[in-house]
Amino acid sequence: MSRQLLWMTLCIFAVAACGASLLYGAAELSAADVWECLIDNCASPADTLIFWQIRAPRVAVGFLVGVGLAVAGATLQNVTRNSLTDPYLFGVVAGAGLGASVATLLFTESFTAKFGISWSDPETAFSLALPAAAFLGALFSVALVQLLVASALGRRTEHLLLAGVAVSFMLGAFSHFLLFLAEPFAANKVVFWLMGSLARAETWYAWVMLPVVTLSVLILLLFGRQTDALLLGDESARSLGVNVRLLRMISLAICAALTACIVSYCGGIGFVGLMIPHIVRNWLGVTSRTLILGCVLLGGTFMVIVDIFARVALTGQEIPIGIITSAIGSMFFFLAIRQRSQ
Repeated sequence: MSRQLLWMTLCIFAVAACGASLLYGAAELSAADVWECLIDNCASPADTLIFWQIRAPRVAVGFLVGVGLAVAGATLQNVTRNSLTDPYLFGVVAGAGLGASVATLLFTESFTAKFGISWSDPETAFSLALPAAAFLGALFSVALVQLLVASALGRRTEHLLLAGVAVSFMLGAFSHFLLFLAEPFAANKVVFWLMGSLARAETWYAWVMLPVVTLSVLILLLFGRQTDALLLGDESARSLGVNVRLLRMISLAICAALTACIVSYCGGIGFVGLMIPHIVRNWLGVTSRTLILGCVLLGGTFMVIVDIFARVALTGQEIPIGIITSAIGSMFFFLAIRQRSQ
């Protein structure tokens, strides 16, 4: 298949996946119902609510999550020259989990009664506090990893992996201790959130993610040629006039902020940033700009399709999307290892 035809196919699949995602859910909408809602002429108030308040925001958030994780994974793999690098190597999920655990404890009845705190609308306050606390926790883990490897960032990128693992275990231990102290119901909410899900997606989630994802992609595209030079090795990149240390720090900071934003709203959705860049490299090529644009299309499409499966696989229930992506990702790498060994 030619490159042009492959690009067109990816674009068509992206549109088709988003369209299909609008049809399926707990309350199914027909293609005619979706079309009427798209032209702002929904057949009933119930269709208006389902389409504009539940279905459309979920599709938009899902696509942006897939784009962000895939682009972050591709960029990290290029700047570290390690094909097993993942957006969560910063300990982002562990940090977000710690922030979520703290937020959940603050909204338990025992805590509020002990300190005399009362909320006029506890559900709304918690829906705002959870992503905010998770984002702060994710940024804290990123800052901690960067601090640990700051002196060797330009020379030994493997230190980043080791620091990320260490920070993940440390913050994970704190989270588990807080969950041990928390009420069972509150602990269950955090555990479910950490599995990763788009069930809580709201319109304002998409409006928060859109500028973060768009700006990150544009900046990374701008540094595409410098990143390509980095693939040749640090010394070769320096000989071409690339400030290796600065480029790597900027790329890592962008990917960290991008991943932290996604995790704070949707929880831990693993393997997307590992798997999608590998597929795009095999299909389209290894240059940074091609890789990033391919990840935008394939990453978003993949996440929307997986979300459809999460909604319809079990009747009356929804599977956490992180479970599905982890299962698919693990099988993908088993096959990749087997193929390389042959």
